[in-house]
Amino acid sequence: MIVWLASFPRSGNTFFRIALHRLYRVPTYVVYDVDGVAARIGPELMDARARPSTFDEMRASDDVHFVKTHRRRDDPVIAAEDRAVHLVRDGRDAVVSWARLNTAHLAGATDHKERFAAEARSIITRRTGGTGGWGQNVLSWHRSASPDPIRVRFEDLIADPRAAVVAAVAQAAPGLAPDEHASIPTFGELHDSEPGFFRSGTTGTHRSELPPDLHDLFWETPDNATAMRLTGYR
Repeated sequence: MIVWLASFPRSGNTFFRIALHRLYRVPTYVVYDVDGVAARIGPELMDARARPSTFDEMRASDDVHFVKTHRRRDDPVIAAEDRAVHLVRDGRDAVVSWARLNTAHLAGATDHKERFAAEARSIITRRTGGTGGWGQNVLSWHRSASPDPIRVRFEDLIADPRAAVVAAVAQAAPGLAPDEHASIPTFGELHDSEPGFFRSGTTGTHRSELPPDLHDLFWETPDNATAMRLTGYR
């Protein structure tokens, strides 16, 4: 069995994987050939492993395989019958966080502000690749065929990771039972160990970090406006 952990980048997928492993002692996998996040922060936090077999063999297995993906729902490796946990974050905050991550190495540069703005603009306007734009990505999962994805909002995950993960797993893989005594690192603790990757774990960063023209551009993109409304963001 495969359960996809689906999200647009910087929407809480890694934090979900960490909490999932702590609570259920299960390994996690990625749809990609290389797990870039595990290479950066270490595989132990989420027991990141190489896929044990093909997607079809994992799908046919009695074991549950939790697989991270930032790709859209129509990706060829995702079957119609697959279950999915869909993590959603305010698209403006996701854009800011991804652009910050991609330009962090330029923090001391004199043109860092301009480079950040250019990166944010590129993320807002992207329409190609497996991830696509934020609205494209979210809508592909929001309008998914049966079975419906199990939606987890970023702010709920950060506020109470145990409750958010247990509720999602209870629907996606009800045969699994959480460890009542398991401890989950707080986002603050993760930030202390890897501040470049775990930035703030807060909502509303776009208010102070996304320039007004890019804020307007985000809303002028029809997919973004539709996805924001459907997911309850304003």
